[in-house]
Amino acid sequence: MPLDLSPDELLSTTRAVRKRLDFSRPVPRALIEECVDLATQAPTGRNRQRWHFIVVTEDPQRRAVAALFREAAARGGGRPVGDRDLERMHAFPGSMERIADGFQHLYDNIHRVPAFVIPAVEGRTDRAGVQDQAMTWGSILPAAWSFMLAARARGLGTVWTTAQAPVERELAAVLKVPYDDVMLAAFVPLAFTLGTDFRPARRIPREEVLHWNGW
Repeated sequence: MPLDLSPDELLSTTRAVRKRLDFSRPVPRALIEECVDLATQAPTGRNRQRWHFIVVTEDPQRRAVAALFREAAARGGGRPVGDRDLERMHAFPGSMERIADGFQHLYDNIHRVPAFVIPAVEGRTDRAGVQDQAMTWGSILPAAWSFMLAARARGLGTVWTTAQAPVERELAAVLKVPYDDVMLAAFVPLAFTLGTDFRPARRIPREEVLHWNGW
């Protein structure tokens, strides 16, 4: 039964859940299907509806996917963060330590997560221009976020990770995804949460991010 959350509560308390995932309860297929139905109500570029959701719940695929998550973490990647990024990341004392602790917990227990959701989109952006990138990512990211909101409303926890990126080709092979035609956009662990009382996160002041009529 969905939680009794207002739209504002849903938007402000859908957190990245790592340490409060319940590894002991399987996620019913019907709940995941409901979340996908809501996800595909999201906007999509030119109404092409190129989204896909690959859900992994059974062995041996789940074990193989968990192993790739760990491999991706070992590889790392991404651009180094700048001074301004570091300033914002450490705006609130202890926040990055809690994130690191949560990541370690997820890393140690990734094989116990009952479901993995890998949002995907038809079309690759490896050598695409800004417009094509915006249209492609704009056709999967809103749907993936809608999935996560729908999950939160049903007592499920998610965490957006980019673990698919360093091992995308290997992950595509495990899941039989046509790599040349379909891009894996994220790697989302999914489980019921231990408790449902999540709070809004502390963020930098609105004044630092809101611009009126120009930068």
